[in-house]
Amino acid sequence: MRGFIFDYGGTLDTGGCHWGQHIWHAYERALVPVPVALYREAYVHAERTLAHQPLIRPDFTFHETLRTKLAIQFRYLQEHGLQGDADAMSTAVLGDLYACTIQQTAHSCNVLSRLAENYPLVLVSNFYGNIHTVLHEFHLEGFFQHVIESAVVGVRKPDPRIFTLGVEALGLRPEEVVVVGDSLDKDIIPARQAGCQAVWLQGEQWTEIPAAAIPPIPIIQDLKELLSPVLLP
Repeated sequence: MRGFIFDYGGTLDTGGCHWGQHIWHAYERALVPVPVALYREAYVHAERTLAHQPLIRPDFTFHETLRTKLAIQFRYLQEHGLQGDADAMSTAVLGDLYACTIQQTAHSCNVLSRLAENYPLVLVSNFYGNIHTVLHEFHLEGFFQHVIESAVVGVRKPDPRIFTLGVEALGLRPEEVVVVGDSLDKDIIPARQAGCQAVWLQGEQWTEIPAAAIPPIPIIQDLKELLSPVLLP
C-alpha cells in the first residue's frame, strides 16, 4: 500500500453517515413537522435538481451549497403541505448541519495530516464544480496532491474510470492504492473494479445493505482507524 484515494461527501464531512440521513437528523432536532417519507422525496428532488441545473457556482462555499440544497427541499415540502415558517426551519437546519460539518472536517483534517506525512493522497468526488472552494473553507486543500471532481472530468461514480484517474494522478499501480469511502455502491465496489484496495467507512446508510452484499474488505467506523498498523501494515 503506497497511496490513498479519499471520497469527500459522506466521508470527510459526516464521518460515514449518508448525507440524506445526516440532514434528516437535523430536521428531527429542529422539530420540522414532516414525515420521513415526504422528507426523502424532498431530498431526492433536490439532488436531481442540482444534478440537472447549474445552480451551484464554482465560488460557492459549502455553506452556500447547503443553503441552496435546503431551499429546494423546503420549497418542495411547502408545495406538499408543510405548515409553519419554512424559512426559520431551513435556517435552523442549516446552522445545525454547518456546525456538525465544521466539527467533523476538523477531525478529518487531523487524520489526513498524519497520513500525508507518509503517503500521497488524492481526492475523488462526485461534486458540483466547487470542491476546491469547499476544501479551502474547511482547511483540507493542502493534503491532496490532486483532486478529481466529477463535474470537471465528466465521469461520475460509480463509474470505476474515475478511480482509475485517481490512480493515474498518484502515479501508482491500482493494487498499491487504498480507496476510502462511505458508499458501498459508489466507492467500494467501483474502486475494487478499478483494481484498488478499499476500506469502507461504514456509517448510517440511506438504505439497508444485506450482509451478503458486503465484500470481504476492512470496515471502519472512524477515520482515525486508518492510522492503526493493524489495519494498514
